[in-house]
Amino acid sequence: MSLGSRIQMALRRVTGRGYLNEKDIDDMLREIRLSLLEADVNFSVVKSFTASIKEKAYGEKILKGLNPGEQVVKIVKDELINAFGKETASIKYKVSGITVIMAIGLQGSGKTTSIAKLGLYARKIDNKKPMFIACDIYRPAAIEQLIQLGKQVNIEVYQEGQGNPLKIVKNGLEYAKKQGYDLVIIDTAGRLSIDEDMINELIDIKKLVSPDEILLTIDAMTGQDAAVTAKNFCEKVGATGAIITKLDGDTRGGAALSVNSVASIPIMFSSSGEQITLDSFEVFHPDRMASRIIGMGDMLTLIEDVENNIDEKEASDMMEKLASGTFNYDDLLKQFKMIKRMGSISRILGFIPGLGKFKEATSNIDDKQFDRFSAIMKSMTKQERKHPELIEKGPTSFSRRKRIALGSGFQVSDINKLIQALDTQKKMMGKMAGMSEEEISRMSKNPSALASGAQSQYHGGKGKNKGSKDPRFRR
Repeated sequence: MSLGSRIQMALRRVTGRGYLNEKDIDDMLREIRLSLLEADVNFSVVKSFTASIKEKAYGEKILKGLNPGEQVVKIVKDELINAFGKETASIKYKVSGITVIMAIGLQGSGKTTSIAKLGLYARKIDNKKPMFIACDIYRPAAIEQLIQLGKQVNIEVYQEGQGNPLKIVKNGLEYAKKQGYDLVIIDTAGRLSIDEDMINELIDIKKLVSPDEILLTIDAMTGQDAAVTAKNFCEKVGATGAIITKLDGDTRGGAALSVNSVASIPIMFSSSGEQITLDSFEVFHPDRMASRIIGMGDMLTLIEDVENNIDEKEASDMMEKLASGTFNYDDLLKQFKMIKRMGSISRILGFIPGLGKFKEATSNIDDKQFDRFSAIMKSMTKQERKHPELIEKGPTSFSRRKRIALGSGFQVSDINKLIQALDTQKKMMGKMAGMSEEEISRMSKNPSALASGAQSQYHGGKGKNKGSKDPRFRR
C-alpha cells in the first residue's frame, strides 16, 4: 500500500466527526507514524513530524472548535508542505550568456535519463537552447547512452570519448558559446557509492565552471539512504537542488520527505518512468504533493499538463463538435492522441480530487485500450470514420463491423465497445450542454460524485471488460 493510501486511511479516523478527543488524535498519529516508517522515512523526520502535528492538534481551539476533523487534516497537510520544503524552487537562469548546470548523483540514480528530461523541459517550457556535455567517462556506455537520449530529444551532445573530464568541460563550454547555446547541462561521473576520487573530480569541475546550479539526482526507492546520500553530497560538493527520480505519483513520497528535511536542499523536479516525455518530469510543488498524498488531488498540475500538451483551438473545435452532436471517429482518434500525450489514464485521474478512494480501480485501467480502439478506427474507411451511423445502424452495419473486425484483428464485440464509447461521449456532452452554469459549477466542485457514478459502472481490471459503459471515455 502506498504512503498516500496509508495516510488517507489514518485521516479517515478523524474526518467527518463533530467531536474529537486526545485518544482519537493519538490513534490517527499512530497510523501516520507507521505509514511513514514503512515508507522508509528518516526516523528523526518521523519523530519531529508527528510531534509537531500532535502539539497543534491538541490545542483547545481544535478539539473544541467546529469541524475539528477538517482542521486536523489541514494541520497534517501543512506539516507535509513544511517537510517537503514549503516553497517551489526553480532554476536560476542567467539573464544573458550560458547557464551551466552540473548534474551529480550515484550510478543507478537515473541521472542521465533525468538530464535528457531536464533538457527537454528547459527547451519546451523555459524556451532555452540546451546542450549536453558528456563527462561520465568511467561507466561503460554512459557517453553512448547520453548521445542516444540526446537524439531522442533533439539536443546536441558534446563529447570527446574517454578523455580528461576537465578538458572536456572546458572545450564543451567554448563550443557551446560559439554555437549560441544558452544552457549547458554537464553529465558528471557517478559511482556505486560516494568515494574520494569522485568527490575530488566533482569539486575540480565545480571550481573550473562555477555552475549556476548543481542538481543532485536521488533514487526515490532508496528511502532513508536517499537522505544520507543527499547530505553527503551537499556537505562535500554543495548541491543547490535535487531531482527525485522513480517517483510514481505519491507511492514513494517518503524519500522526498527525508531528503529535504535531512539535507536541507530544495527538491526542484520529480521524475517517473524511463520514457523521455514532459508528463514524466514535473516541477516539484510541495503543496501539490501534500494534496496528492492526503487525497485532495492536484488540479493545478492537471491544468498545466493540458496547457502544455493540448492545442487550445483543437480542443475548442472538439468541444463544439461534441456539443453539436457531430463528433465522429476522426475526432475520437484525435482525442486519444491528446490524452496519450498527457501520460497514462491512471496518472491523469490521480490529479482529480475525490478519486483517491478509487486509486486501486483507476490503477487497473488498461491504457492499451486506446491502442486497440485506434487500430479499429484505422481499419474503417474515411466515410465510416466521418459518418459513424454507417456502422451503428442500417442494413450494411453488421457486414461493415465484420469487415472492420477482420481488418483490425479484433472481434465484432470490440467494435461494439468502441461504438458504446463514442455514444457515451455524446450523451455526457449532451447532458452537460443542458445544464445551467450553476449546475456545472456545482458538479466541478464535487468530482467525487461523478467518480462514484463511474465506479458503479466499472468493475473490471485489465482485460476483464465488465460493465456496459466504460468510464475511461467519459468527459
